[in-house]
Amino acid sequence: MHTVFGMRKRNLLFPAGMMLGVGLLFGAAQLGFLSSLFPGRDLSRSTGYVREVMQIVNDNYVDTKQASYDQLAKNAIHGMVESLDPHSEYLESQDNEDFEEDLSGEFGGIGVEVELRSGRVVVIAPIAGTPGERAGIQRGDQITSIDGHPLEGGATSDDVVRRLRGKPKTSVKIGILRPGTGQSISLTLTREVIKVDSVTGATVLDGDIGYLRITEFSDHTAEQFDAALNGLLKKNIGALIIDLRNNPGGLLDAAVDVAEPFFRKGELIVYTQGRKPADRDEYRAEGDGDPLSLPVAVLINAGTASAAEVVTGALKDTGRAVIVGERSFGKGSVQTIFKLRNGEGLRLTTAHYYTPNGISIHEKGIEPQVEVVMTPEEDAKLRTQSARGDISDPKEFKARFGFAPIVDAQLAAAREVLIGVEVLDAQASPKK
Repeated sequence: MHTVFGMRKRNLLFPAGMMLGVGLLFGAAQLGFLSSLFPGRDLSRSTGYVREVMQIVNDNYVDTKQASYDQLAKNAIHGMVESLDPHSEYLESQDNEDFEEDLSGEFGGIGVEVELRSGRVVVIAPIAGTPGERAGIQRGDQITSIDGHPLEGGATSDDVVRRLRGKPKTSVKIGILRPGTGQSISLTLTREVIKVDSVTGATVLDGDIGYLRITEFSDHTAEQFDAALNGLLKKNIGALIIDLRNNPGGLLDAAVDVAEPFFRKGELIVYTQGRKPADRDEYRAEGDGDPLSLPVAVLINAGTASAAEVVTGALKDTGRAVIVGERSFGKGSVQTIFKLRNGEGLRLTTAHYYTPNGISIHEKGIEPQVEVVMTPEEDAKLRTQSARGDISDPKEFKARFGFAPIVDAQLAAAREVLIGVEVLDAQASPKK
């Protein structure tokens, strides 16, 4: 029986450095250092002009708060960086903190999943082993206040999540209404580090086809993928479906680690190329032992991007998998993260990545070998179905979301492809 335990040798560079499958390269740098990269004369002339305009605005604009030098400088940096391309970005301190938190796959919080329903913040489910579960929060509970502040009808889910999150060991007071009993409950919880699973839904479908979904590529994705894959292999699966639909990407190193079990040591998985010929970095498999040889299908759609496309491209180019679904997004650029002062950051496009066959998918995407197109409405319904696997009763599902569960045509096609491959393999194998 195959296993992938012990195959990981590549260390992720977080937090000292990382590569995102947006594809992020995290390098520490100070803003003052950046100035040395530019010719002094051109830099002085250009910054002198900007300084002159800032002074005119500061002296004459009607709103003195908006025209403060600090605010004008931040606005200027936003404009300078974000006009380059859609993926370069100036991250102010809170945005930078949230960004790093998302990449780590961990955050400080109470461990409840919530959704907005008819203007109310409703608990989908508490996460096992978290403060929310231990405090007895139940599915369907309504959060009515946070730290004594009522949640008004205009509250957004992002605002609620941000207020529930915080540094570990800090406390948050929440008010809860339990609709089933009409009971109002007040709880004071201590936040803890919450780990988010990016590999979900591992199961064996009818027959012997394993299935798992990767929702993003974060710090813990590789180890979660190994655990899920080994669990499926122990059940003697004969084929595997990797669902990368609506996966926006994440850490490039995590994507390489996920692809690695299917490659021999030394084989090229992906490479990046910067502005200079010498700026080429190759990512090769480092795991010992034979690669997994079972038939694999990868599900993709227009929401499959970045690091998810790295995995898709590597498996497609080398014939390790059949790609099923729709053309992927086409995000093939690499961003370097520079640390600035005051906890701020600069995300700057510095390279493009290429599949093993030297193909850049940037703004092109990856074309599936078996195309199965879903309408936007069908795709939205499938996303809801996937996120709400806790509701198994079709009647309850329809009452909650306004539609009956639909057939996943892309998943069905992947299963048919793998069944066909298994049949051919069986026919080609010598009879005993």
